Amino acid sequence: GEQVVNDLGISIPPQLKGLHTVIGWPQIGVDALERRLDIDMIRYADGSNSSELTEIWGANQLWHESQLAHLDAFVYGRSYAAVGTGEDVPLITIESPLDMAARYDVRSRMVTAGLREYVEEGGVRAATLYLPQSTISLAEESSGWVITDRDDHNVGVVPIVRFSNRQRAADRVGRSEITPAVMSITDAACRTLLGMEVSREFFAAPQRYILGASEGAFEDQEGNPLDAWSTYVGRVLGLERDEDGQLPEVGQFAAGDPSAFTRVLDLYARVMATQLSVPPQYLGYTTDNPASADAIRSSESQLVKTAERKQRLFGTPWADVLRLALIWQHGAEGVPAAARAIDIGWMNPATPTVSAQTDAAVKLVTAGIIPADSDVALEMVGLREEQRARVRADRRRSQGRQLLQEIGAR
Repeated sequence: GEQVVNDLGISIPPQLKGLHTVIGWPQIGVDALERRLDIDMIRYADGSNSSELTEIWGANQLWHESQLAHLDAFVYGRSYAAVGTGEDVPLITIESPLDMAARYDVRSRMVTAGLREYVEEGGVRAATLYLPQSTISLAEESSGWVITDRDDHNVGVVPIVRFSNRQRAADRVGRSEITPAVMSITDAACRTLLGMEVSREFFAAPQRYILGASEGAFEDQEGNPLDAWSTYVGRVLGLERDEDGQLPEVGQFAAGDPSAFTRVLDLYARVMATQLSVPPQYLGYTTDNPASADAIRSSESQLVKTAERKQRLFGTPWADVLRLALIWQHGAEGVPAAARAIDIGWMNPATPTVSAQTDAAVKLVTAGIIPADSDVALEMVGLREEQRARVRADRRRSQGRQLLQEIGAR
C-alpha cells in the first residue's frame, strides 16, 4: 500500500500525473493468513507442570506480541525474538528484521551471532551485539563505536531465535509472502484503477464540441478569454445566434464505459486469489449467485492448509525461545528435562461450527478412544485455555462435593 506505480505514459493526461491509486490486496492476503495463527497454550509435551512456561509467556505479553513475529516473517521473510535479563522473568522481545541481522548455522539450526542497530533519544546511533557468552551494548561516537554496557551471561548460546518464512534448501534466510507475482498483479490492478479514475473524469464531465460559435462565446464581459471550466458550465449553455440567425451546433462525445475496467479488476482479483491462497471474495470479487456455506469452506481449504503448515513452521522457534528463557533463568544445567519437548498449542485455523466440533468429540468419547474427562475433548470442542482451566476447576469442585456426600452417607 506504500508503493507508487508509474504509469506507462499513454492514457493518463499530463494534468492527472499527480493522481495515484493504492490497492491493499497484499495486505489482505498477509492478514488473512496471520489471523489464523493464534497461540492458545504453552505446555510441556510430557504433561509436567507448565506453570513456569505460562508465567514467562504471559509476563512478556507474548499472547499478542507473538503476532508481530508472524506478521514480520510474512512481510519481510524473517523476524527475530531476543532473550535478555528481565526483572522477575527473562525478557523476551520481538525484533524487526529492519533493525537486526543474524548469522545462522544451517547444520545446528541456530543463530551464531546477531546485531541490532537502532537510534536512541537525541539521534545517537546505538547497537547491541549478541554473542554466545556475552550481550554487548554499543554507541557511536566521533571516534567510532564504544562499549556502553556488557552482560557476560555465559549461557553458551546466542539468545536470538529467527523465524524464517518460505525457506528453501538453498535459501534459509526466508522469503516474503508478497512474491514477485503478487507485486506484478498489484501494479497491474493499480494501473487499472488509475485508468478508471481518469475515465470517470470524462464520464462525469464528457467532452463536448461546438461548431459555428463566435469568439465572444468564450470571452467574459471585458473580452478576456474564459477558462475551460467556466466555458464548460456557463457560457456554453447560452450561445447566441450568428449573423445568419443560425444557432451553433453543440454535441457531445460518447464517454467510455467503466464496466470494462471492472471486468479487468475482477480478472486480476481471481488471479490474485490463487497467488495468495485466499477465497476470491476476500479481494472483493463477487458473483450474481451468493456462495453457499459449503462453497465458502471449500474455497478456504487452501488457506487453512497453509495456516496449518505455518503453525508447524513457527512452533519450533517458539519452543526454542522458551528453552532459551529457561536457560537464562536456571542456567544450562538447571533446565528441566521436560524442556526438551515443549508443545505450542494453536487454535484451529479452520472455521468449523461448534456443533461439528462437539459431534466429533462425542463420537471419540463414545467409542472409547479418549476419556470423557480428557483435556483433548475440551480442545476438540473449541474451548480456549482459560475456559479449559475453568472446566478443570469445576470438575475438581464437583468431585469434592461428591466425595463429601459419599463420606456423609457412610
